[in-house]
Parts: sequence; C-alpha cells; structure tokens
Amino acid sequence: MTRRKFLMGGAGLLGIAGIAGALQLKSTQNVNAAEGSFEITKSDAEWRKVLGSAEFDVLRKEATERPHSSPLNKEKREGTFHCGGCDLPVYSSKAKYDSGTGWPSFYESLPDAIGTKEDNKLFATRTEVHCRRCGGHFGHIFNDGPQPTGKRHCLNGLALKFQAI
Repeated sequence: MTRRKFLMGGAGLLGIAGIAGALQLKSTQNVNAAEGSFEITKSDAEWRKVLGSAEFDVLRKEATERPHSSPLNKEKREGTFHCGGCDLPVYSSKAKYDSGTGWPSFYESLPDAIGTKEDNKLFATRTEVHCRRCGGHFGHIFNDGPQPTGKRHCLNGLALKFQAI
C-alpha cells in the first residue's frame, strides 16, 4: 500500500464518519420533545422567543459553551440551580464542586429533576443529561466525580439559572 492510498483511504473514512455523525445529530436532536414526551414542549420559534441565542443553542440544539466562560463556575452561595428553559429546580448548590474542567459540575441532581440518554455523537458513548420537564440539554454525566456518587454532572452554565437562598 502506498502512502498516498493510505492517506486517501483515511480521509475517505473520516468523511464517511463525519457525514454519519451529522445525520445522527440531526436525527436525535429533541427527539423526545418532538414526540411530546416532555411536560413542556414548544416549537423552535417559541423557544427562540424566550431564550437568548446562546441559550437556545445549548438547551435546544445541544451546543457546548466554551470552558471557563460561565459565571456559574465561581458561584459559591447557597441556593438552587434551575433549568434555563422552564425554571425547574435541578441541582442544589450543596452538590456543586470545582472539577477543574471549566464547566459547572455537580455530583448529583435533585430528585426527579433530570433525564438521561445515550450520546454517540463524538465517536464515543457518553451519557447526556437533560431537563426531565422540557428536555433542555444541560451537558453530560461522567464516572469520575467525587463521592458519594462518583459522578460528575458536567453542565453548561448557559443551561442553568441560579437562585440564591
């Protein structure tokens, strides 16, 4: 096999994987919301009226904010973090910790606050976390967090609102 054939074959495989990933991304976005399995459902136009552009991209299109960009990283007051889409209380400040990743991190959610689904978009299987009431995308859950759960809910600050006690 020549170097040229090897490189061309690798580029072709990457192109096919990219197309497959794009198709999968399009087909899985807001699947539950479209099926009406959330208490709160809105069209994209309705969500755009109530969310800012960046918040819409994160909550409704599963975008990720830049690390270290959220003011919620430094939030240390006692209170509750709510869904930025529907205002459901989802995380307590008592479960928040500094993971060093650049995103707000928690070791557990409030009871009956979140839903999860498998995310295979970036060539690896991850656990996506979303609001159980409106389906808003928060981030992902990883198995490298502190005790007592060992979980790291790595979230987009744009997906959350903080309410101090």
